[in-house]
Amino acid sequence: MKKFLRYLGLGLLSTFLTATPGLGAERISFYYPPFGDFSLSVDSLETFAKEGKIDQDFSFYANRATPEQLAQLRDLLQQRFNVTPTLVSQVTYSPIGEQLVKQLGKLLLTESRKNGFYAIRASLILAATDRDGLTVVNLLRKFPSNTIRVNFTEGLRIVDQLSQLIKKKDEVFASLQKEAIAQAATSKIDFSKQPDLRSPGKFRWQKKTFELNDVSRSRRLPVDIYLPSTGSQNTKELSSPPFPLIVISHGLASDRSTFVYLAEHLASYGFAVAVLEHPGSNAERFQQYFAGLAGPPDAAEFINRPLDIKYLLNELQRLDKSDPTLQGKFNFQQVGAIGQSFGGYTVLTLAGAEINFSQLRQDCNPDNSSFNLSLFLQCQATDLPLKNYELKDDRIKAIIAINPIDSSVLGQGEISQIKIPVMLVAGSQDIFAPPVFEQIRPFTWLSDSNKYLALIENATHFSAIAKPTPQNNVLPVPSALLGPDSAAVYSYLDALSVAFLETHLLNRPEYRSYLQPSYGTFISKEPLNLSLLQSLSVDQFRQIWSGPNPQESKPSNPQPTPTPR
Repeated sequence: MKKFLRYLGLGLLSTFLTATPGLGAERISFYYPPFGDFSLSVDSLETFAKEGKIDQDFSFYANRATPEQLAQLRDLLQQRFNVTPTLVSQVTYSPIGEQLVKQLGKLLLTESRKNGFYAIRASLILAATDRDGLTVVNLLRKFPSNTIRVNFTEGLRIVDQLSQLIKKKDEVFASLQKEAIAQAATSKIDFSKQPDLRSPGKFRWQKKTFELNDVSRSRRLPVDIYLPSTGSQNTKELSSPPFPLIVISHGLASDRSTFVYLAEHLASYGFAVAVLEHPGSNAERFQQYFAGLAGPPDAAEFINRPLDIKYLLNELQRLDKSDPTLQGKFNFQQVGAIGQSFGGYTVLTLAGAEINFSQLRQDCNPDNSSFNLSLFLQCQATDLPLKNYELKDDRIKAIIAINPIDSSVLGQGEISQIKIPVMLVAGSQDIFAPPVFEQIRPFTWLSDSNKYLALIENATHFSAIAKPTPQNNVLPVPSALLGPDSAAVYSYLDALSVAFLETHLLNRPEYRSYLQPSYGTFISKEPLNLSLLQSLSVDQFRQIWSGPNPQESKPSNPQPTPTPR
């Protein structure tokens, strides 16, 4: 996030762009009152990018930047984004893409000082088509306008607000880390003498793959089942079926392979694990979409995803009676669910949170600017017909939501309705589901006393999922946004999932000690430091999150949402 912010600040050099007649900007000029007009040739930037040379035209600006800033600027200018013209076209013509480009168009204006949305979209596609690819310089070269003006004052305001937002986020994380460490210091438990839940359990397991077909919704659901064997070497472990059942829901543009590590780990502890794919928002759908063979995921996914889980459980109950290989294997009185990102939303709805149309109407005003990128997805739910949707599944008794999106599509009024144990997992460097808005603050809304918040310093939105394969690597995510090596995060989720599910699904109190802050401190590894909290009130959060908040346009204590009519 900090690197992104530095890039944005440097990118403000590319404000009031003035081009000579023809296609593309040749000079960059910007007006910054009270100092007047400044200009810089695109050739100067290109020379600096390719050769590192600072000519006379560029020296005025270079002399006012630090060597580190110049290195960052050159890195940005040299960056080639490996995207196809079809992908750029599909994204920028999608509802979410259009919103993003229109927000950028508030800074990059046309010659008549109107939103530069169409010019930006055209230049992105043209630059991606060019043999030199999509770069900042090539983007300027392809800009289809004689004069492009950018609101420099507004740009500086955005940079300042982002700086303040990052500072506040870091303060919140530091405060909660301090609290977790203080609580851990009072613990007398020696975890070095207890079983290591990061290590595999005693069960062997088998994997079964099949495809379900929900004809009523035209949904084909690929499913992997990880089924423990009945021969355990530890008599203290559950050693015979029926096994407790865990369902895992993947995130947007992902698939059932992204949580193989967690499914295998849980199976080794005697849990049956069902990992399905959501066909309307999985990696395959995005591959088709980016290739121009399908439309973008639509608002119906907010309904279809939880219904996919319900259908899966219904079918497993049917197969449990009819399929000899699965007969009697599942305990439907002990069902848990785990989801990441959009999958986090999915499991929260299954736990009892309904779509909050009132909160969405408030937060999704087109004139309401926000630095919460997840709102671009959440606000798509406003396209749904306004009615009650039966998404809760009473079979599910405990959930884990990793990097969930929920602040507006569910909101306080709905998240407070969840009456089963919940664990929320947040990464400090998650820019797609910002932790303060999407996990930490919603954690204070949970009303059940059995709630846990796992905070992972330096983790990103991608830290919890397995590295993409060539088959499912559909999103061109820059390496800088992936974060540090994820091995430590995998081990945290392995251990915490076992402890949480053993405690709250199987009612085994001997595992509860692993859910204390002291255990988080015990297994924590730099730079991905883990903090584990069991409580945080709305008032405590307010005390930490004091001062101006660019996102805090919504009421701090909204009333429960009235039933839509």
